[in-house]
Amino acid sequence: MGKRFGIVVALLVSAALVVSACDSGSDSSSDSDDDGGSSTLNVPEDYDTIQAAVDDASEGDLILVDEGVYNEAVTVPTGTDNIVIRGVDRNKVILDGASGDEDSIEDDLENGILVVGANGVAVENMTARNYKANGFFWTGVEGYRGSYLTAYRNGDYGIYAFDSVTGQFDNSLGSGSPDAGFYIGQCYPCDAVVDNVVAEYNGLGYSGTDAGGNLIISNSTFRNNRAGIVPNSGAYELCYPQRDNIIVGNSVYDNNYEEGPAISIAETVTYNGIVIGGGFGNTIERNLVYDHDRAGILLTEFPEDDAVDDVPGPEDRETPCSEYRERPLPDPSEVDNPVIWPAVDNSVVDNNVTGSGEGDLAMALLDGEPPKGNCFSGNTIETSKPADLEAAAPCDGQGTGVFDVDPFPILLLTEPGPPSGDYLDTPEPGDQENMPDAETAPAVPATPDNVPMQIDVDAITLPTKEG
Repeated sequence: MGKRFGIVVALLVSAALVVSACDSGSDSSSDSDDDGGSSTLNVPEDYDTIQAAVDDASEGDLILVDEGVYNEAVTVPTGTDNIVIRGVDRNKVILDGASGDEDSIEDDLENGILVVGANGVAVENMTARNYKANGFFWTGVEGYRGSYLTAYRNGDYGIYAFDSVTGQFDNSLGSGSPDAGFYIGQCYPCDAVVDNVVAEYNGLGYSGTDAGGNLIISNSTFRNNRAGIVPNSGAYELCYPQRDNIIVGNSVYDNNYEEGPAISIAETVTYNGIVIGGGFGNTIERNLVYDHDRAGILLTEFPEDDAVDDVPGPEDRETPCSEYRERPLPDPSEVDNPVIWPAVDNSVVDNNVTGSGEGDLAMALLDGEPPKGNCFSGNTIETSKPADLEAAAPCDGQGTGVFDVDPFPILLLTEPGPPSGDYLDTPEPGDQENMPDAETAPAVPATPDNVPMQIDVDAITLPTKEG
């Protein structure tokens, strides 16, 4: 669900202190264009480590990594813009953060690849596993892309973009993370796409705190997590509230992984498919959602203890993230905690939702008052809580406004869920699809002219069940 400011700031400061220098075990040879343009830097043929190649890279370069297990934590620092890091085989180019001591992760490495302040960096066709924090992580950048990546058994997130805009995650797998397999946070407008990914065996399949504005989650599979897709609000990150996601054309099923790894909120929302936790103006449309022990699609208010700010007023909900950095926070004594983030103006349309233990469609009313502006229409469902949600709050026309019949049980969201398991015990994924022509395809950095990919939302159809 995102980290508090101090952790992120400490990470940024420490990463910014990394001094770019060639590894002493490398030579400076590489395949370069005759006109002095971009080069291919081969690992380990020309550079012993991926980090050594990054330290020697220039804009437009391709770092091509051969098969092998690389026990390193790679940092791409500020100024190393518009490079591509690519493995020749997604399943055989493996960054491994483990120390080798199965009894302790004290000496394990933090991140597989950390891109801090370097714009336009694309990472492709490789695997990151066994890191204490994250598999692949972009922070403070404009322009990013993660394609054909596998991240599994990492201690925080799998594939992660924070305080970053104009990017995409595609054709990738995020598995076995206590927080989320995929995460985009603290951006508005984000101008981002998550497309054709698989998230499984995580606390949350996708989490996005205070992220939105041209943010599309599409054509993807979220299965066997504690909960599937969970956009959420909280003042512990900037750009609040969460708003304006389009969640379309996804298969979300069997997110009941109660023995799996989980941060605290993932424990609480276990057994749910799509959960909007205090979000504004999201569109949830044409998703296939089935077999959840609690709710298929749930809109809920989200309580935050020890919040540093209150919920912004309606006039502030279009405020871009850049303006938040100029705002002074209120005196803590002036914040009436806990802060309740409402779920407002979300539309749930034309989804197929079945097999839910409590309700295929649900709204949780923590204070007894129905959130304003949420609507439900055209969904194929068997149950809802409160009862008859589509009649109570249709997206077209006047509804009955009756929300007090068979309400969603609030205790399910206020009591701790099943305790976290060990992320190192999650299943190891099988081989994943490789990037086409990985050894010969030209380098395409994540510049604004090619990310995010263009998604024709209207052309996306409702998925069908596997098998």
